[in-house]
Amino acid sequence: MKQLREKIIAAAATGDPEKLRPIIQGNGEPPQLSLNDIEDPIQYLKSQSGDSDGREILAILSEVLNAGYVHINVGLPDEMYVWPYFAEFPVDKLTPPQLVELFKLIYAGDYEDMKNDGNYLFYRVGITPKGEWKYFIAGD
Repeated sequence: MKQLREKIIAAAATGDPEKLRPIIQGNGEPPQLSLNDIEDPIQYLKSQSGDSDGREILAILSEVLNAGYVHINVGLPDEMYVWPYFAEFPVDKLTPPQLVELFKLIYAGDYEDMKNDGNYLFYRVGITPKGEWKYFIAGD
């Protein structure tokens, strides 16, 4: 799990989304990047970025993986490490220090939207204990 996280962060730091391709291809099943079917994961990530080169989405991926994580469903088939940890907590219960961490990823207006929805809605990453990248997805 730790090695995969470090590989993803290193690939993101290059500024070239194509550096994620070997990680995705070596993953076995590709990570879920969308709620819909996608043809090319790298092109999809670029399409989700605020810039045409995909650097913003790489920055988001890196920031998410540099946030704290939570280990969920321990001992179950869907056991997972999830970044950021507050993706698994009610956003309206986050402490002031946790909110500072959250605001490294989102704006205050986004937080208000999340409070109204009751859930963290920004990007999250899931990696299994065996080191399989399961998802990098936004939403609930």
